[in-house]
Parts: sequence; C-alpha cells; structure tokens
Amino acid sequence: MSKNRINEKNSKIIRFLTESRYRTLRHIILLVAFVMLHQSARTLFNLEQDCNFRGIYGILDELLPFFIFTGILYINIYLLMPLFFNGKYLQYFWLVVILIMMGLLVMHYVSDTFLDPHRIIPKPDKLNNAAEFLSATIFIIPIVLATSAARLMQKWIKDRDRINELNTITVNMELTALKNQINPHFLFNMLNNVNMLVQTSPGKASSVIIKLSEFLRYQLYENESGTASVMDECTFLSNFLNLEKLRRDNFNFTISCETARMARIHIPPNLFTTFVENAIKHSVDLSGNEAFVGISITVNEGYVVFSCTNSQNPEDNFSPHENGGLGLANIKRRLELLYGSTYSLEISNERTSYNVTLSIPYDVYNN
Repeated sequence: MSKNRINEKNSKIIRFLTESRYRTLRHIILLVAFVMLHQSARTLFNLEQDCNFRGIYGILDELLPFFIFTGILYINIYLLMPLFFNGKYLQYFWLVVILIMMGLLVMHYVSDTFLDPHRIIPKPDKLNNAAEFLSATIFIIPIVLATSAARLMQKWIKDRDRINELNTITVNMELTALKNQINPHFLFNMLNNVNMLVQTSPGKASSVIIKLSEFLRYQLYENESGTASVMDECTFLSNFLNLEKLRRDNFNFTISCETARMARIHIPPNLFTTFVENAIKHSVDLSGNEAFVGISITVNEGYVVFSCTNSQNPEDNFSPHENGGLGLANIKRRLELLYGSTYSLEISNERTSYNVTLSIPYDVYNN
C-alpha cells in the first residue's frame, strides 16, 4: 500500500512537470520562489539600507532586480537551453555566464542612471565593485542552472513518454498488419492460386512461392531492426501487390522506385503499408475497367516522397481512407511522433481516384 502511494505521488509530480494544463501554475510557482529568494538575498547581503528612495522609486528599486533576473531565467529556458539539448554544452555554459553578466550590468546602469539620483540617503561607496559584481554572478549561476536542470528533467520525461508511446503504436501497427495481411484466409487463397499455377504454369508458380516467401520473411524478421532501407520497403510493396494481383482477376498496378540511393536510405518500416492496404481494399472496377493502384517512391532534397493512387467508384460519396478505422489515425500519430512538423501528408479525393502523397525527412535514419 505504501509503495502504491509513493507511485501515485510520483505520477502526480510527473504530470505537474509535463502537462500543458499546469504550465501557468508552474510559472507562478517559479516567480514566487524567485521573489522569496530575492528577498533572502537582499537580507543576506544587507541591501535594505540602500532602499531609501523618494516616492515610487523605492518600489522601482525593488522591482528592477526581479525583472532583470526573470528575463535571465526565461532567456535561458527558451533561447539557450536548445543549445544544451543539441549537445553544445560548453557554448551553452559560457552564454549563461555572459547573459548573467549582461543582466547585472544593465541593472547597475539603470540603477545608477535613473534611480540613484532619487535617493533620500546617498548610496554608500563600495570598496570593491568588481568583487561585488563577481560575487553576484557566482550567486546567480547556480539558480539559473537549477532552472536548467528542471527544464532538462521535464524534457527527459516528455521524451521518455514519447518513445514509449511510439513503441506501443509501432507494435500495435505491426501486429495489426500481420493480422490483416498474413492471416489464414490470405494464405489459403495464395496456396490455392499456387496449386492451380503448378498445373498450368510451373515457372510462374515457382516465382509466386519465392515472392510469398520474401513477403513473409520481411514481415516476420526484418521489421525487428526498427529501420528498413527504402529499397526493401519498395520490394516488399511490390511483392504485396503481386500477390494481391493473383487473388483478383480484374486488378492491375504500377510501382516506380528510384534505385540510385534507396539502398542506403533507412526509414522506419511499414510507414507506407497502411496507405497501400487501403488503396487495395477500396480500389474497385470502374465501368468494366481494371481496378488500379499506382505507387511511386522518390528521393528529393533530403525527403523520401511516397505517392499512392487508387481507382474508386465515382458513385461513392465517402473517403475510403477516412472510413478505414484506426489504421490511418495510427499512422498519422506515428508520423507526428517520429517527425513532428517536418513531414507533410496530402490527401486528395477525386471523383474516380484517391491520391496520397507523403514526404518524410530521411537524414535522421540515414546510416
């Protein structure tokens, strides 16, 4: 029971640190903590004696360090921390030190220029301004780094949750793909087709068996690595379409892949499979013509561009991909987790065709 309470408490802390709905409260707590620390510092360094000003200038003297140091904290969090996240640790540290020194210089300049002339009691001479400046810098650095540590922990928690969610979605998609593609009914039809081809065209039957073997091997083994070359994906889709063609008498397809660099470019496996599955499932015969699926995969300026077109009945008023259930929703979520805003997905629903164009960056996964 005690362990469950500890886990529940830790879970609440994690939610408070990471969830957007607590953002305002987190910032309020940060600012209140800074005000309390600021007041403690003034007491520690005996600065109350310098606060004898006329009128509103005493309040301005109290607020000036608060605004300066708040600016330092937020500049560090939103402008400098990305350098740390990108591995530029030394550059980040020196920029933090420079930022603090510049903030202190600005504070002293504003105080000396605009506030000190309004003192009731003249400001006492300082014995060593350089030593005071260095002490203030050393005092502030740990405070700024403490906020950096909190930001770093927040990012670590978010990245961990993001990776866990990505792994869960990936596993679910792969299991769904296996159930949809490699099920007993599918294999039963394939074996029946092969049996018929053995009698009429043994050479073609042998080719089909090889394609089916490659199809099964790719699905069951090669996906475990977490990445696959674009060429392997292209070969897999070609085998998939060839096997589907055996099942349907009135079905045709084209697939075009650039071969120059695709063997060296790696992407997460099965990114395109859901779109091809939907295209095959919803392609229909049009006025006696063959149902059609066309696929193109190209490489263009750091992006892999996948295009898929399938025929559809002009009398249908719905989008087959929007009614495809969780498949498209899962692949969209997976793309968001993998690429954030760096990918593009365009879907156009024409009268007799359905078109999908997906562009994904490949430099992250390029070996």
